[in-house]
Amino acid sequence: MRKLFTILALGCALGMVACSGGGKTVTRIDENSTTDLSGKWNDTDSRLVAEEMITSCLHSSKIERVIGEMGRTPTIVIGKIRNKSHEHISVETFVKDMERTLLNSEAVDFVANSAERAELRNEVADQQGNATEETAKELHQETGADWMLTGTINTIVDQEGGKSVIFYQVDLELTDLQSHKKLWMGDKKIKKFVSQDSVKL
Repeated sequence: MRKLFTILALGCALGMVACSGGGKTVTRIDENSTTDLSGKWNDTDSRLVAEEMITSCLHSSKIERVIGEMGRTPTIVIGKIRNKSHEHISVETFVKDMERTLLNSEAVDFVANSAERAELRNEVADQQGNATEETAKELHQETGADWMLTGTINTIVDQEGGKSVIFYQVDLELTDLQSHKKLWMGDKKIKKFVSQDSVKL
């Protein structure tokens, strides 16, 4: 009887282990922590590249000189940031990281991009016939941008077996909208080595 009881107890224990083995564990982590599971472009890359490149731009000797000559705070609009890489990258997140860095710098102002401006213009036009005269915003009173920031994200992948090297290059250009002169050009390079048997790019 004791032997039968032992076998049953062992079977129950094994069954409990088997049932609990397929669970999922979720752990919250700090949003500013560096996490790199796949080796692909991630939120850390977006934030750090935006902060470093915008800071480099605003503190370049030429930009500081031009701002001094203007005698006022210049206004920037962010144009197209093209993803030419081999993978899906959330360009919108990267743009928002750049906008946040620009705004926090207090060195420049920036205006909404073309898509956002279209939505804002529709709202202002709607106000003309629906809002009170005291609160309706006027048409044709937008602040024009002085400079436009554009750029590209490119990648080069070198892969052999389960090992790969992913090279990212982000290029940004700041252009004067009146003269079309390029005021600043910068780049940021990131190289990642990924070693995994089932790497997927």
